[in-house]
Amino acid sequence: MSEPILFPRERRFPRVPSRRLVEVVVPVYNEERVLERSIRRLHAYLQAELPYDFVITIADNASTDRTWDVATRLALPGVRAVHLDEKGRGRALRRVWSASAADVVAYMDVDLSTDLRGFLPLVMPLLSGHSDLAIGSRLARGARIVRGPKREIISRCYNLLLRTAMRARFSDAQCGFKAARTEIVQALLPAVEDEEWFFDTELLLLAERVGLRVHEVPVDWTDDPDSRVDIVRTALDDLRGMARVRRRIRQGRFSAVVPSPRASVGLAA
Repeated sequence: MSEPILFPRERRFPRVPSRRLVEVVVPVYNEERVLERSIRRLHAYLQAELPYDFVITIADNASTDRTWDVATRLALPGVRAVHLDEKGRGRALRRVWSASAADVVAYMDVDLSTDLRGFLPLVMPLLSGHSDLAIGSRLARGARIVRGPKREIISRCYNLLLRTAMRARFSDAQCGFKAARTEIVQALLPAVEDEEWFFDTELLLLAERVGLRVHEVPVDWTDDPDSRVDIVRTALDDLRGMARVRRRIRQGRFSAVVPSPRASVGLAA
């Protein structure tokens, strides 16, 4: 795997005393039409607003169109691409995050439905050592969303089910806007079984179960009318995922060994 290319240091923000690296993963499947525009927009935002070094990794989930060609021809410093032979958002995140050398890893959906102004509040608590994982929430107080009633109802019902059946304390498991301290997520990944859409939920449930701190950021979010997500299939997969996690909890097999909280002090230095 090639070394990430870091951006120039000219930034609107002053440099922090020590070098930090944030890796942002953008999983894609057959996104040739929007990929270049979205990556250029993300690149411009991070270069102007993030006071840290960063790399953007496009994770191509076995696309059958020209997505891979577009990804590899993007002539932007700090942007790289990896190809997977199988589909699955969880599979793509596992592949990149498990090999990352960044201080913080993140991901966002390629449609950039979540307002990018929420990204700095997402990663700052992780880089300061305040929290271990961070999620964008469309259901937290202060969030502003634009989407149809069908997806709104399904999302609220799913998250309500998580809180009642799984005792989850986070408010929005499905928003494609998340980040984590790398050493923490790499410790959790071996215990996360899902490779697709339930990956996020399983990761968060595991994090809470082992006592990690999950920070929530209310976000502005606009539904993408061209979304490729099969809502019914995803909902059924999520229900099966919850049943599987409940079995693992009863069997005492849903746990992970994570670094001591004292490791957070090193990030805050």
